[in-house]
Amino acid sequence: MILTFLTIGHRGVMGVEPENTLRSFLRAEHDGMDAIELDLHLSKDGALVVMHDLEVDRTTDGTGAIADLNLAELRELDAGLGERIPVFEEVLDAVGSPIQAEIKDVAAARALAEVMHERGLVGRVEVSSFHDEAVAEIARLVPGVRTVLIASRWGGDIVQRAKAVGAHRLALSIRRLSLEVVEQARKEGIGINGWVVNTQEQLRLARAFELEAVTTDLPEIRRIGRFTA
Repeated sequence: MILTFLTIGHRGVMGVEPENTLRSFLRAEHDGMDAIELDLHLSKDGALVVMHDLEVDRTTDGTGAIADLNLAELRELDAGLGERIPVFEEVLDAVGSPIQAEIKDVAAARALAEVMHERGLVGRVEVSSFHDEAVAEIARLVPGVRTVLIASRWGGDIVQRAKAVGAHRLALSIRRLSLEVVEQARKEGIGINGWVVNTQEQLRLARAFELEAVTTDLPEIRRIGRFTA
């Protein structure tokens, strides 16, 4: 029997390319990732900027908060290997893969909803967030969109939280995931995505839990995640 995971490239494939750049997304697609994960913030002038942190300091040669910089200023920064910070629409045009768009700033939900309506992206873009209110808001603004509630640490109410906001899946840290939570979610018809799966041990755990998806930084996880049993 061939067992497969949906492998989601984390910020592209950030283990081998500069994260959240077109270079990273193109590499993820070239290496056969089933979907590409990226992060969204709003710039000072309302652009949907693809970056993980609140500030540009860690991943570029600039400093300051994304919310305090306009798009033209952000475009001047080097995001690694000469890459520029992309906006969401550029990623949509550059790759054809399904996308998991993580809302880092709740305010970005409305801007994302507008793009999804304009481009008819319900079938291609899944929306995730650590913020319950962002998941609920995007579901309200874009009927039919698939949503994911993310958590790195959580309490016993995590499945009920997901159910309350209508999330289709939970994305939970593989390091803290338990069979009890997996079974609770499955009973409610909620899928589980384990993140970040970068080692053989973590992959074995994902297999044992029969997870629907794994998020990884490394292209090779897709290859070794598919095996014959």
